[in-house]
Amino acid sequence: MATKLLEKSEWTKDGRKWIFYDYVKNLDGTRRKYKSKKFFTKNEALQAEREFLLTNDINIDKNRNMTFKELYILFYKYKEDKVKFTTLKTYKDREKFFRSLYNIKLKNFTIEHFELWKKEINSYGFSTTHKNHIYKLFKQLLNYATKWYDFNFMSIYNKMTNFTDPNERPKEMLFYTFDEFQQFISVEKDILFKTIYETFYYCGLRRGELKGLTWEDIDFDKKILRVNKNIVSIKSNEGKSYIITTPKTKSSVRQIPIANILLDDLKKLYSMSKNKSKFTKKWFVFGDNNPITSGKIRIHKNKNCKLSGVKQIRIHDFRHSCASLLINNNANVTLVAKYLGHAKIDETLNTYSHLYKSQMDEIINIIDNLF
Repeated sequence: MATKLLEKSEWTKDGRKWIFYDYVKNLDGTRRKYKSKKFFTKNEALQAEREFLLTNDINIDKNRNMTFKELYILFYKYKEDKVKFTTLKTYKDREKFFRSLYNIKLKNFTIEHFELWKKEINSYGFSTTHKNHIYKLFKQLLNYATKWYDFNFMSIYNKMTNFTDPNERPKEMLFYTFDEFQQFISVEKDILFKTIYETFYYCGLRRGELKGLTWEDIDFDKKILRVNKNIVSIKSNEGKSYIITTPKTKSSVRQIPIANILLDDLKKLYSMSKNKSKFTKKWFVFGDNNPITSGKIRIHKNKNCKLSGVKQIRIHDFRHSCASLLINNNANVTLVAKYLGHAKIDETLNTYSHLYKSQMDEIINIIDNLF
């Protein structure tokens, strides 16, 4: 180690001008250059140097024996105040996929361990997309260990590959055509649920966005609906079953014009709600002081499917149905992306590219009509 008096041009405004520097060992035995922050005097730099050497040696010894379990705990704690609650919940839910690696020390991790882990994940029967989401988290863990604890996985990292399955059939996207939705909604007599499914279908909201709507978000005069909250279901010892978060992305915060048929039903629902005891405009549109549960929406939807004779679809498939409705009626892709709250047009095209076939055919007709 060594101390150094910096050139005057490198001094801080308050006069700090001394540093210490040297090469320190990484966990894998390689060396890296370290340069300290600036100090006022040489003695301060020397004292900081001694403390650094002691702390660094302790941490090196401790971190050298770090296991995957310890890494996951550290990673989770690091992310707690840096990501959204929903992302943190995903980290918690996916912890179980790494338990077979928990007792392996990071310094002993090999490509063979990774390949065995891949076989385990393959055995669960997940889609390739889902398996690659888990694989992405694996890489995040290794990157975190590299950045904060100086592990070097490069020889393994270069051999790691994502999940592929050339024989996997693309999952069919389910949605209701306009006629199918009319058949579905025709059996609904409850104005609350009628308005819920119309909002899903005509506005393309995500489930949490719909549940987060309050009467303050509905502007009857301007005929717009504001999406600015998201409801996430949780299990809590305090008995609370949900939390309110921001929408999925910045682009998810948006204003959506309300179709007349939906506007009429929202007015009817509002008239019923405002006559209830303790009503305020802060109440949830679909609920009261608390939002309706996802279970009630799903159970009622299943009942309507049976009564109407239309196919069963998921709640999220109403969002796909809205996209299909817009695209098949020649809506511009940029507007569809904005309407659905997609961060990028690519997301819209990648998700619904098969629905744009009719518009692609129109492009060919334009060229053919030139001759």
